[in-house]
Amino acid sequence: MDILLLIILLGITFGTGSIIEKNHFKKIRKREIALIKKPIVNFGIKKWDSSRKVKSTKLVSGEVVISGDYFKNFVAALKNFFGGRLTTFESILDRGRREAILRMRESAKDANIIVNARIETMMINDTYTGESVPQCAIIAYGTAITYE
Repeated sequence: MDILLLIILLGITFGTGSIIEKNHFKKIRKREIALIKKPIVNFGIKKWDSSRKVKSTKLVSGEVVISGDYFKNFVAALKNFFGGRLTTFESILDRGRREAILRMRESAKDANIIVNARIETMMINDTYTGESVPQCAIIAYGTAITYE
């Protein structure tokens, strides 16, 4: 009976997690297309465009905390036992990274470019105890530049 309950719960979390993840990827893609003309570079302004006069600069950032569902954690625990790549968490990190970059870009509404862009990650809770799941914080930051 307990095994049947476990299978049902894993099926429910797999189904809902997949739907939520697919919807989030669709929303991310739409937002990325809308912001395609706002470039982000990871080098300084002198290498980008020194011929234009800078009107203003400001630090912009985008933060996100993301975690997996119980199904992904269950699969990851199995893979961790046998060893190998934890592909179940790669989509979570991809979603988190893209979301953080989009939030940074959206916070630089009037800027022409974002330079010195950086991304950092940090594990908030990296163990699975049954009461909590691993969570990752991702921050994207850079300098937004507006030309005259």
